[in-house]
Amino acid sequence: MYSRIAGTGSCLPKRVVTNDELSKTVDTSDEWIATRTGIRQRHVAGEGETTVSLSKEAALRAMSAAGVSPDDIDLIVLGTTTPNLIFPSSACLLQAELGIAGCPAFDVNAACSGFIYAMTVADNFIRSGSVKTALVVGAETLTRMIDWTDRGTCVLFGDGAGAVVLKADNETGILSTHLHADGSKKELLWNPVGVSEGFKPEEENAGVRVLMTGNEVFKHAVKALDSVVEEALEANGLDRHEIDWLIPHQANLRIIEATAKRLDMPMDRVIVTVDKHGNTSSGSVPLALDEAVQSGKVQRGQLLLLEAFGGGFTWGSVLLRY
Repeated sequence: MYSRIAGTGSCLPKRVVTNDELSKTVDTSDEWIATRTGIRQRHVAGEGETTVSLSKEAALRAMSAAGVSPDDIDLIVLGTTTPNLIFPSSACLLQAELGIAGCPAFDVNAACSGFIYAMTVADNFIRSGSVKTALVVGAETLTRMIDWTDRGTCVLFGDGAGAVVLKADNETGILSTHLHADGSKKELLWNPVGVSEGFKPEEENAGVRVLMTGNEVFKHAVKALDSVVEEALEANGLDRHEIDWLIPHQANLRIIEATAKRLDMPMDRVIVTVDKHGNTSSGSVPLALDEAVQSGKVQRGQLLLLEAFGGGFTWGSVLLRY
């Protein structure tokens, strides 16, 4: 039994912030940002736009594309690091917004790998036979925890949500998923505020913001993504040249290009949205996937490799026949 992607959907906040706009408030420029990251603009959530509201619109579009109703959904898994509330989970809030009652609904927090982790969880539910139709969402409003005076991080992130409907299928779908984590590297990419440890304003790094050691993250990301790609191919007895599309986490164009080079894959077979979306964390991969589907690039029967790397560190891949 496989998990087949029956429909995709996405939603982006209305407000677009360009690099030129950022250069008016922080010491940067369009050229500086674009050269180092490939980012030209990002969407920023405004009043009334939340992780749940963006998730709802993305979910409704995915459900419409899949031809399913709220009554058909057996499971909701939402990948996010920016939930509306500490509890209830954003998945439960989304469940209520969609008018779905009774099925399990929960969040997965794996930073930028959140959607890959969430897909893996849903896939295992479907493979076990306990679920037939699952709604999987990756969504963030990460700009609400950005230090807008730190040009090393504020230029990178954006908001958005993407969703897929997975349905049980005995012929095609997700071939394998591969997840990893290394908590010993936490302080290379993290947010130092939590509930249990509390808020300590006397500490230098206190505050709800993203802290990152960019060069170290880059090195670890390229190595980890190379490894997890090889792991996916080896597990399925496939050659890298058999992959039709690479759909990577949209963190940095240089990381995407490095991964494609190691795969010996031309960039015209790589889905790139980082220039328009920035790094939307858990929303990144499903946003890129939906754009690829809506544009007609991704066609039924093609082999797709989805991969992501994020704070934790966490990383993973999903190899699937679309």
